[in-house]
Amino acid sequence: MASLLGLIEKKRDGLTHTASEIDALVHGFMSDELKDYQMAAWLMAVCTRGLTLDETAWLTEAYVKSGRSLDLSNVEGVVVDKHSTGGVGDKTTLVLVPLMAAAGLKVAKLSGRGLGFTGGTIDKLESIPGFRVSLSNTEFVSQLQSIGQALSSQTSDLAPADGKIYALRDVSGTIPSIALIAASVVSKKIAAGAQVIVLDIKVGEGAFMKTQEQARELASVCRAVGERLGRSISTVISSMDQPLGLAIGNSLEVQEAIDTLHGKGPEDLEALCLKLGAVALYGAGQVGDLATGEQLLFDCLKDGRALEQFKALLKAQGGEEALSILEEPLLLPQPSRVMLVPSLSSGYINAVHSLGIAQAAKMMGAGRTHKDSPIDLSVGVLLKKKIGDWVDEGEALAELYIGSKPLKEEPTNPSEALQVIQESFDIQPNRGLIPPLFDSIELGTVYKAKIKS
Repeated sequence: MASLLGLIEKKRDGLTHTASEIDALVHGFMSDELKDYQMAAWLMAVCTRGLTLDETAWLTEAYVKSGRSLDLSNVEGVVVDKHSTGGVGDKTTLVLVPLMAAAGLKVAKLSGRGLGFTGGTIDKLESIPGFRVSLSNTEFVSQLQSIGQALSSQTSDLAPADGKIYALRDVSGTIPSIALIAASVVSKKIAAGAQVIVLDIKVGEGAFMKTQEQARELASVCRAVGERLGRSISTVISSMDQPLGLAIGNSLEVQEAIDTLHGKGPEDLEALCLKLGAVALYGAGQVGDLATGEQLLFDCLKDGRALEQFKALLKAQGGEEALSILEEPLLLPQPSRVMLVPSLSSGYINAVHSLGIAQAAKMMGAGRTHKDSPIDLSVGVLLKKKIGDWVDEGEALAELYIGSKPLKEEPTNPSEALQVIQESFDIQPNRGLIPPLFDSIELGTVYKAKIKS
């Protein structure tokens, strides 16, 4: 095999690596034999020359082997997991985990904190008083076996090579590679131990994938890598041309998830959860088609089974203190005040620019700039209008939730955030087209459980 420098040159020249060469590159970087500037050079070569599907699968496997993996083989039933590439107002996990558990699936979900406009799933969960976001491996597996669901923070020893290389990609201009994105996403899901994986790939202005072509390519590569590595991976491409649901911000999103589990949530959030859950049920071999899966999940939502599973999750990871938010929503972090965001004109809402709404929330402290930055869980934006709605001049477009800190400590002037929100609404005299929630749904192979002897 060529030297590590020779492997960099090989990819620079557009040649294909072997599995052992990919292993050597990843191992060399983790052992510091391959320096960061050398790995950056290889990553740039990958961006310009690309990776084959085999190379991408080998890289994914090398990421997984760089750390530990959760062993869920003793959990009875099919274990499923869901991952979203991120979006504005995406609180899907909080609804989907108990919903899928109510339908009989075992749901193993490891999530992270947000680095950007608002918090990640773990930040949202920390809005719930007493909720434990960190479970030991033993606790995680035990909870899966007892109540069919576990939701915990992701540890750094799962696919650590991905984390180290991602940090380098972030500062070397090599983020956009579809192959590198796929290896990053799939490796963490495989290391988390699930047999059936559903990827919600967001596309649009408020998503990492800006075009449908990019999103479809990523979806295709992820499914192919999963097939090569023995996992059932299905992909759903969903729109992020406007925020998902009405709530943007950690505490607000928890409340909206609870409303949805009560059967009173926004239509788009409910529809996405039903679709993702149906795809998981199909991949697990529990239903023969998506329509049957959606009906099963709809029934679980409307008859209260999903809410009961959410209660079980709260009790398991937060006890009576966490359960109390269902009876006393004001126990969630509350803002110091709420400002109405008035419309400057009358007309139809033809666009709600997700990035602008998210930026306003971040300006007020809902998101973080650095990994360890504190965030204000009470901050957020609650939309009153979405695409297709009519608004009168002076009517509220949204509500801006000002943080619980004293006014003098607020990260920015609320009037600045209010203006950003106003500018995020495109108001026209004629009603435009409402963008479809889904672009495409591609099902992976149906998981065939091994029969224990």
